[in-house]
Amino acid sequence: MSPRVTLSVAAGALVLAAGAGAFALAYADEQPPALSDSVARHTAPRADRHGSLTFTTDVTASSGVKNVKVLAWPENSSLAQRKPTAKDMSAAESATCEPSGDDTARCTYTVPVTAADADASPSGRWHIAVLATADDGSSTLDPEAAGFTVE
Repeated sequence: MSPRVTLSVAAGALVLAAGAGAFALAYADEQPPALSDSVARHTAPRADRHGSLTFTTDVTASSGVKNVKVLAWPENSSLAQRKPTAKDMSAAESATCEPSGDDTARCTYTVPVTAADADASPSGRWHIAVLATADDGSSTLDPEAAGFTVE
């Protein structure tokens, strides 16, 4: 092969590699938020104090985390048949998010549980649905990000 052809092939390969790299970077920026390390903890109220429900998750979004909505739902409810949707989550409460890395935020949702709340809530398995929205508008819905048991 002549040196001119070899040089042309090498230059073409370099251009293809650069284009593939740029595509990969552009695609990476368009990824929806990712949830990890999601945990729910439920503490029942006692005679002398309220209980609580605390949920934490790490959300990674290259454009930043705009908001995280959280909805606790009992497994023996109508939501078990169809799972929560993004529309259901629009009325859910927001978690508080604090930066915890380059593209990651640690989001926490805590709510007190009174004796009246506990009496009105069905016992058994519950799930936490999460809708994470990034600054670029992309979102991720996990209808069962974590679970807990109400006794």
